[in-house]
Amino acid sequence: MSEEEKNTEEAVKPGVSRRSFLKDAGLMIGAPGLGSIAAVAGQIATSPKAEAAQSPNQTAPQKITSTATTIDLTVNGGKYRFAVEQNWSLRQLLRDQIGFTSPKDWCGGQGACGSCTVIMNGRPVLSCMTLACECDGAVVETAEGIAKAKHPIIQAYINNNAFQCGYCTPGFVCTAKALLDRNKKPTEADVRDALGGNLCRCATYQRHPPAVLEAAANLGKA
Repeated sequence: MSEEEKNTEEAVKPGVSRRSFLKDAGLMIGAPGLGSIAAVAGQIATSPKAEAAQSPNQTAPQKITSTATTIDLTVNGGKYRFAVEQNWSLRQLLRDQIGFTSPKDWCGGQGACGSCTVIMNGRPVLSCMTLACECDGAVVETAEGIAKAKHPIIQAYINNNAFQCGYCTPGFVCTAKALLDRNKKPTEADVRDALGGNLCRCATYQRHPPAVLEAAANLGKA
């Protein structure tokens, strides 16, 4: 065993094999590439929280404090009740409490990148800038829900190579889906305007409009 392997082995906590550790970290040599956008934008995590999130009417255990506010909301068709702290963002609630990991945090919660975008009550919102305590009664849709519903935007993103690393992809997908929900026949200018607040480190900007327009065309055939 090489020195590097020993160091990695020592970093893994007892009971977890080195192979499992590397696999979970996405470091397995020869692991499949991102062959499906669902793995990038819509695959539901396999953590206990995410497994619970897949089933409607689940209520996750909460640590209630004197300043917490109880809210009810619907996420990807599942109904939830949570006691949330006044300073929690919707992104924190979705990721840390429910287990939907698609809303990302590229800009550190400054609302500058769009990677945390979800759809709330039919509109794209920055979940890092939305207080969870203000979401009582809200209907929220994340990239996981869009992928699970097999919305045409998913396959269109695959067909048009509209992603590389995939970090920002869920935000783009949510923004694009919200656009198509309110405008079935957008122009390229409409698409570019709608996606203007979403940043992409890999600079795949030119691939997004064709993908959204293809999804719009496919929706028209349904």
